[in-house]
Amino acid sequence: MKYRGRVTGGKWGKHLTKDRVASHARHLLWDALGGIAYAIGVYTFASHASFAPGGITGVGVILNYLLGVPIGVTTLALNIPIILLSIRYLGKGYLLRTLQTLVIGAVLMDVIAPLFPHYTGNPLLAALFGGGISGLGLALIYNAGSCTGGSDLVIMTMRKLRPHLSVGQITLLIDGSLILLGAFVYSNVDAVLYGILFTLVSTFVIDRLMDGFAGGRIALTISPHNRLIAQRIQQELERGVTMLKGEGMYTGAQRDVLMCACARVQLPRVRRIVSECDPAALLIVLDYSEVRGKGFLPHGE
Repeated sequence: MKYRGRVTGGKWGKHLTKDRVASHARHLLWDALGGIAYAIGVYTFASHASFAPGGITGVGVILNYLLGVPIGVTTLALNIPIILLSIRYLGKGYLLRTLQTLVIGAVLMDVIAPLFPHYTGNPLLAALFGGGISGLGLALIYNAGSCTGGSDLVIMTMRKLRPHLSVGQITLLIDGSLILLGAFVYSNVDAVLYGILFTLVSTFVIDRLMDGFAGGRIALTISPHNRLIAQRIQQELERGVTMLKGEGMYTGAQRDVLMCACARVQLPRVRRIVSECDPAALLIVLDYSEVRGKGFLPHGE
């Protein structure tokens, strides 16, 4: 007899339900933590220092300055048509996650962030610390597999439609235009400079934190004592190593190349092991942003 339909009950159904609930709870937690940091960076610092950051949130800050409308609700309203236009290119599931992040962010921006003391001091410090705190929030949101909509969705959609344009070119075109708008709104060229600084600091923090979540170092070693080096790395660091086959293009000699992916904090110990086993060894250190598989990040989200 052929089985038709889905398994919705029993042990497997319970496990699936628990996994989905746990996954959704994690997403909500990251959205809340990231959203409050982002809201503080934008509302507490940028909006009270007379400059606007890039993106749709920057438009919300400008409209808040001109009309007094809430930043969060305005940003959410501006993002809805962008989400609807992006469904065809980015998929319904991802955009529903983004919509959830936007709703949570709007509540945090308009209800929770105003409860914190506003910073009204040096605009330069506001740009530096506001950009850093908002970058922290965005990194948490991005790491959870979502985004804050706005220019992010426009950039991804434009990349689908115009693949010859780089992400940097599209970002510069969109965010740069919105930041320049601040010069006319605030009647101050400094507003543009502070907006650029805020965006640069935020981007820098995002890159560093995103690399920090999954990044590390790859050590490549060329030595006649590679097997001894590999044995010590496995024993002392409990890291896996891979032996690659190489050929010297000048001499034509066959050489073994030892590859080890490790955490940043483990690199000094790798250097020490290589130096002790063979002071003349060639050691090449590379950065990696992500490794998935056994011993590293799981495959999937």
